[in-house]
Amino acid sequence: MDEDVGPAEAGVPVYQAAAGLASAGAADRTTFRRIRCPPHRYTPLRDCWEQILTPLVEYLHLQVRFNTKTRSVEMKTSPATLDGGAVQKGADFVSCFMMGFEVADAVALLRLDDLYVDSFQVTDVKLLRGDHLSRAIGRVAGQDGKTRHAIENATRTRVVVADDRIHILGSYANIRVARDAVCNLILGAPPGKVYNNMRSEWAAS
Repeated sequence: MDEDVGPAEAGVPVYQAAAGLASAGAADRTTFRRIRCPPHRYTPLRDCWEQILTPLVEYLHLQVRFNTKTRSVEMKTSPATLDGGAVQKGADFVSCFMMGFEVADAVALLRLDDLYVDSFQVTDVKLLRGDHLSRAIGRVAGQDGKTRHAIENATRTRVVVADDRIHILGSYANIRVARDAVCNLILGAPPGKVYNNMRSEWAAS
């Protein structure tokens, strides 16, 4: 092809430059999050508000408020915010607290990058109703929470049993071991057997 021949003459399509592409990308960046507060977490949120506010403002440098009309926590970036993912980290932290985790456990999401929250329902593992569902939830919790605490200590995770929903906070590998143990309890395995299998699986990994 001759150098004098332009793209249009050579049959190559010519497109107009995308004007303002950089500014459009900056405008589309999300800088605001709203996390709804469930009715049963309203009182714990009020009692722990200072503990929740401190890492969001001092560590992430976010602007935070509680909207009493919508009963939700609202946060957005400020001129002092340096981390581009600060809003998402703050939203994950508050959402973790709303699920039922303690503030000290939820703060770990801000400090460590390899922590996640896995949530599932008891009925996702096995279709149970009535007393069968209640007994399955009781097997996961154990008497005075002993079974749940044993799973947490053995797998280095935190487990919250909220009605028929199970929330597990930890690293990916630890969540997998804890989830397998919880699923076996839901399916009807005795706690002693589940605990031994969990310890052997943890030792093998």
